[in-house]
Amino acid sequence: VPFPAAFRPIGGVYAWNSRSGMTLAYQLPAFEGALARLVGNREAIMAHPIDLHVGKRLRQRRRLLGLTQQKLAEAVDIRFQQIQKYESGANRISASRLWSLAQALDIPVSFFFEGVETTGVHDGHAPGMNGHSTAKAPGAAPADAFQNKDTIDLVRAFYNLNDEPRRRLLDLAKAMSGEV
Repeated sequence: VPFPAAFRPIGGVYAWNSRSGMTLAYQLPAFEGALARLVGNREAIMAHPIDLHVGKRLRQRRRLLGLTQQKLAEAVDIRFQQIQKYESGANRISASRLWSLAQALDIPVSFFFEGVETTGVHDGHAPGMNGHSTAKAPGAAPADAFQNKDTIDLVRAFYNLNDEPRRRLLDLAKAMSGEV
């Protein structure tokens, strides 16, 4: 469908409706969000690296405590879909909501930002894109170790053990990994 001759997009995306003869204007960020949802990749286009990091830390702590999104949502008086959006980085978390989440998860607010400098998201760039090294120390755990459900289950089980079995399990794990 041809656009009118006077069509001049300025700071937005325009669409011509041939039935009504009207030109509709959409702000570019809203259009990008709608386009991203259509292609299923909203985070790649819209989410800021800090929002993604905070969302990952939220998911990590929630899983570590064995909470469902529903239980956490109820604790802070929101819907579980909002927790999903926070965890994916699709929605930003306000300061007051971050405070409420920290209280519900029994952590300081700073927990959500731990590791920001080491992952390279502090300036909006991906790791390695800002001149900082992304190499890790030999024997160090991967940065996303707590994103793995098995890791969280192992940590939860570990803390349910008494001191002696816990120490023996740690010694066994070190021996199996070649760490002394």
